[in-house]
Amino acid sequence: MRQAVGLPMIEAMPDPVSPFTSTILPIGVTRLAAHPNVVMAVLVGRTGPIIVEYDGARVTGDVLLVRPGVVHSVTLAEHGADVVYLNGLTFPFEAPLAVALKGILEQLARRSVGGDRGAIEELRARLAFATSPLPVKIADIVRATQADPMRRMTQDELARYLDMERTRALRCFKAATGLTFRRFKLWSGLQHAALQMAGHALVRTAAIDAGFADTAHLSRAFGSMFGLSPSTAIAGLDDRGSE
Repeated sequence: MRQAVGLPMIEAMPDPVSPFTSTILPIGVTRLAAHPNVVMAVLVGRTGPIIVEYDGARVTGDVLLVRPGVVHSVTLAEHGADVVYLNGLTFPFEAPLAVALKGILEQLARRSVGGDRGAIEELRARLAFATSPLPVKIADIVRATQADPMRRMTQDELARYLDMERTRALRCFKAATGLTFRRFKLWSGLQHAALQMAGHALVRTAAIDAGFADTAHLSRAFGSMFGLSPSTAIAGLDDRGSE
């Protein structure tokens, strides 16, 4: 039976403690092309198990937590899956690719993709034991960038704000967030564009509003990060809204 859900579209959810957001993305296809998750992701199958594969390794489960930074492909059952991207968290397991969530973590994941904010907060809290708190100034930069990806703070501005030499500031940002400064700005822009498209904005409008040069730039970045095109993602949003 298809999972009953109450959240029709992507939503970026602020965490009351962390400056990071958690983004929900409905996937209405049965295959995602090879891509590396920029951040840790929870995949919840709608009608059957999910298969994540990389270089001969395979992990199967109804709810999977996928390690970021590993190029992988995803095979889904009919009607696809829903994904929660848990920005700002360190992968807390030793598994090289993914782990199947069971028990309370599985329950929280299923409630999270339905838009339960309390479940997302608790899921983040239970998975955050391997993640160090952010320095205050870097947390401020994270909040500002996520709120306005058009701002596009430069590396020199980052260095001045952190009162560090540029190379050291970049190293500090990556050590604190798990992402390079450039990668984090790109990821924030993609989240913003996804939210715009979820609100039925045209792809070209979403691209410009999120700081991308044009539709082609957004499409390339979107495909490399999510393993599907913006148009396919929009179709998944429409499918989710009709449930």
